[in-house]
Amino acid sequence: MDNYLSDVTFYMRERDDSIEGNPFKWVYKTTKDLFAGKKVVIFGLPGAFTPTCSTQQLPLYEQMYHEFMDAGIDEIWCTSVNDAFVMFQWAQHQGVTNVKMLPDGNGAFADSLGMLVDKQNLGFGKRSWRYSMLVDDMKIVRLFEEPGYMSNCPVDPYECSDAMTMLEYIKTGTGYGD
Repeated sequence: MDNYLSDVTFYMRERDDSIEGNPFKWVYKTTKDLFAGKKVVIFGLPGAFTPTCSTQQLPLYEQMYHEFMDAGIDEIWCTSVNDAFVMFQWAQHQGVTNVKMLPDGNGAFADSLGMLVDKQNLGFGKRSWRYSMLVDDMKIVRLFEEPGYMSNCPVDPYECSDAMTMLEYIKTGTGYGD
């Protein structure tokens, strides 16, 4: 993995009140559009509406959002190999208002990070491995990758990509494995 985010295009939906009925339009944003000049936390997970992602990882980042902002973070992004429609509905279902959702429907972002895995054993196809990272102006400062990275992993580890580990690292410069 490179020390900088690769140039990837995301297919996103953006609200446009000039459109009647379904007031959203397709927009294409790159990693530079979203992350250049910002200090952000990005966390990747296997899938929207899945158990650990929905009951632990996303909710904790949402709950601790203001602590991250107080620690100097500009934005928090949740990404998954899901399309924009699924990510939007998942955020609505979870009551997410602060964490931004980043659809990686083609898995290009996860692949650019070396985090794309096969989960055919669960019927998921290609998905993101679980991780979190601190990014400052496109530079990956710290990556917390869950242990045991492998395709068709029989378990779904969740030990170090959580909000508490990331916030501790931001505040102290140390964390899981340091």
